Amino acid sequence: MSQKIDENVINQKQFESAQAVNLHRYDISTALQTSLEFDELIKIFGCKIQPIVPHCGVEYCNSEFDMHLKHGESASCSCSYTLKVEDKPLGELRLMRGHSFTKEELDNLESLLCCLIYPLRNAALFQQALKMAYTDVLTKTSNRAAFIDCLQREIKRVSRTTQPLSLIFVDLDDFKSINDKYGHACGDAVLGSVASWLTDSVRGSDAVFRYGGEEFVVMLFNTDAENARVIAERLRKDIAAHTLAYGMEAINITASMGISVLTPNDTAESLIKRADEAMYMAKRLGRNRVCMG
Repeated sequence: MSQKIDENVINQKQFESAQAVNLHRYDISTALQTSLEFDELIKIFGCKIQPIVPHCGVEYCNSEFDMHLKHGESASCSCSYTLKVEDKPLGELRLMRGHSFTKEELDNLESLLCCLIYPLRNAALFQQALKMAYTDVLTKTSNRAAFIDCLQREIKRVSRTTQPLSLIFVDLDDFKSINDKYGHACGDAVLGSVASWLTDSVRGSDAVFRYGGEEFVVMLFNTDAENARVIAERLRKDIAAHTLAYGMEAINITASMGISVLTPNDTAESLIKRADEAMYMAKRLGRNRVCMG
């Protein structure tokens, strides 16, 4: 008789637990429909599951977007889940706390993770579309729109941290003559090669953009005028040292570069203008050189 009562009590607890999970699933699903940003989705999910699966920290990694997000604190115990939908990888989620998760909590978590899958897929599709819109098809570097957005964001950030920010405008010398002599296919090959050389030569923390035509921009984070000049000279020499083989022709390429460093009174437009003017000064002084703006 007592065994039967115990079973009834257990069943009642299971029912109440399942009911609570179902209520949270609806609440979580509704909340997750409000964003297409990975960071916001993980933050919402971690907050919403806290009453069902208490934890002190949550991490999310997505190698496709080179993303590692963390909210809360690390702890000795954790549970990890590799997420995917229709064989599409969606990254890995890890919950952490100071003691082990119970089987019931893990079962509940696995049920609640179903709410996260499709919002993450939508976020991935959004980021892929954004990446395509911000990528130059020819050179595979970020394009002018991406540069403007990044620059405006960085100017706001460094105004709070007082870290230096520098730009290098890179313009290929006599590029029109390459197109005229060898054709536009050769010109495209030159642009692709230079983009690759620049990307390989800059520091991992810096960014390369195609500004337009034969002009590129290198954004140097936490870099003052002196170090910007050192980097620009290295980039200039690297480009000049390369020889591009096109058919039976060997093509030598040089570039003129202009540098500007963010000042407290700068806007994105004024910073760009100074770098551009410095680059044209390098052209007027004989090309294949670096000038400060």
